[in-house]
Amino acid sequence: MLKFVISKDAKGEYRWNLWASNGQMLATSAEGYKAKSNCKAGIEAVRMNAANADVQDTSPVPAKV
Repeated sequence: MLKFVISKDAKGEYRWNLWASNGQMLATSAEGYKAKSNCKAGIEAVRMNAANADVQDTSPVPAKV
């Protein structure tokens, strides 16, 4: 099960991290939030928009041998 965890950073700002059930961090907030409500709104934005996100693959195509 995935879970979002809200914490405070060294500046006293709120940040979120998205964790997998195996303990691996999958995503983190790109910014700190002064208000916890804004941090929660950032989580909701990810929840609503990630399902529709495009995947852009910029990795090189392997050379044919």
